[in-house]
Amino acid sequence: MHFGKCNRAALDYCCRPWPRRTLQKEGFLIRAVNKIHQQIQSYCLALFRTWGPQHWWPAQTRFEVIAGTYLTQNTAWTNVEKALANLRAARVLSVKGIRQVGLAELERLIRPAGYFRQKAKRLKLFVEFLDQHYEGSLRKLFACPTHHLREQLLSLHGIGPETADSILLYAGNHPVFVVDAYTRRIIERHGILPESASYEEIRELFEQALTPVAESLADLGESEMRGLASGIRGAAHPPSAMSTTKRSAQVQVYNEMHGLIVGVGKNYCRKSQAHCDDCPLQKFLPPST
Repeated sequence: MHFGKCNRAALDYCCRPWPRRTLQKEGFLIRAVNKIHQQIQSYCLALFRTWGPQHWWPAQTRFEVIAGTYLTQNTAWTNVEKALANLRAARVLSVKGIRQVGLAELERLIRPAGYFRQKAKRLKLFVEFLDQHYEGSLRKLFACPTHHLREQLLSLHGIGPETADSILLYAGNHPVFVVDAYTRRIIERHGILPESASYEEIRELFEQALTPVAESLADLGESEMRGLASGIRGAAHPPSAMSTTKRSAQVQVYNEMHGLIVGVGKNYCRKSQAHCDDCPLQKFLPPST
C-alpha cells in the first residue's frame, strides 16, 4: 500500500503545536489533518451503530482490571480469565491479597496466563509501588494527574505504553486512548498512517480525532444499534461493575473505540488473512494501488 508524503506531514501537524502563521501558510496540511480526523470519527460511529456498547473492561474491581492488564501480555484473554478465576477462588484478587500471597503460590495461580514467573514478580512490584507512593490506595493513585501518573507507570518494570494506558483508561477512568496491534493494523491497511508511526503519534491522533465524538455517541439510541441482533458483536463482554461505572463522555468514547477496534481485529482484520467483505469498515477502504 502506498502512503504519500501528505499523510506523514499531516500527522506531524496533527500531533504537534504549531504557530498560527505557519498553519495559515500550510492550509492543505490542515485540510489533510481534518480529513484524517473525520475518517477516524466515521469509523467510530459506524462501528458503534453496528455493534453498540462493548462493555469494556470485564471486571468487578479496579484491581482486577490492573491484574488483567499484566496477565494479558503475550497471551489470549481466555487464558487470562482462567488465571483471574484462580486468583478469585483463592481470595487474593486484591491489593491486600497480592501483597500477602507467597510468590510461589502466586506463580501457581496465574500459570494459565503464561510467563507466570515474570508476571507474578510484576504484580508484586506494582503493589510495592502502590504501598510506597500511595499508601496502598488505588483511590489516591488515580487521583494523581494523568501525565504524572502515566510517567510513573511507565517507569515500572513490565509496563509499556499499552499496559500503562489500559490501567489509566479502564481502571482509573483517565482520558487516554489505548493503542494495540489491532489499531496499528487497521490504520495501516486503510492508508491512514504508515506502519512506521510510533505509539505516541497514533495515540495523540486518536485522542484528538475522537474528542468531538462524545456528544454524537451519547445521542445514539437503541434503534441505531443495528447489528446487535446478529451473531457478531465485536469484542463485547457482558456488563460488569467496571464497564458500567460512571465516566466522562471523553473517557467513554476512548473506551468504546478501543473495544470496537478489537472487535474488527478479532473478527475481520486478521493478521494473516483479512475478511474485508463483511467488515463494517469495508466501505472505508482506500482504492487498491
